[in-house]
Amino acid sequence: MKALVLFSGGLDSTTCLALAVEKYGAGNVIALSVSYGQKHDKEIQAARKIAQHYGVELKSLDLAAIFADSDCSLLQKNDGAIPEESYAEQLAKTGGKPVSTYVPFRNGLFLSSAASIALANGCSVIYYGAHSDDAAGNAYPDCSESFNRAMNEAVFIGSGQQLRIEAPFVEMTKADVVREGLRLNVPFQLTWSCYEGGDRPCGVCGTCRDRAAAFLANGITDPLLKGE
Repeated sequence: MKALVLFSGGLDSTTCLALAVEKYGAGNVIALSVSYGQKHDKEIQAARKIAQHYGVELKSLDLAAIFADSDCSLLQKNDGAIPEESYAEQLAKTGGKPVSTYVPFRNGLFLSSAASIALANGCSVIYYGAHSDDAAGNAYPDCSESFNRAMNEAVFIGSGQQLRIEAPFVEMTKADVVREGLRLNVPFQLTWSCYEGGDRPCGVCGTCRDRAAAFLANGITDPLLKGE
């Protein structure tokens, strides 16, 4: 069997990649890095380094044109500031809608595109790193268990029952993901999660806050924050 991993170069997708390599072997794993018009390419750079670390094939896909009309604060065309708040603080202001860093139906689009690439490359499973903290409160609805079930069914049926989706962390917290990554000896120092593109993580955007808390829950400091 071969696996394709949706791979951003962040903490969650890197742990997902490590799981796939553990199960199938590096020679049977393809990592797919997707550009979607984000304001910086730090995750793309991280993805290249991590793919080299694991010795897996890295494919790239540019879907920026599809998000050209989006007002998501992560995208180049948006001049708005990325919120320096936790997701819970942001959700208190959204009236139940996703947070401003939600890229419209991104995982749906990524998984659909990945399905075509996976089938063309003889893969029978797609991995992606959605976890319960991102889905909480509807911050990122395309990380939820119900979304994953629906997409898996659609891909399984639409592929002629040749392909399925696995989200191994969908019922887990980010702290759980870090714990699994530690077991797998994931090179967390090579990953990038921050929504800003500086030399060091900003430490205040939603994903930086979640990441730091996840490491602390495991009794360690995020390796990207050591020395601060």
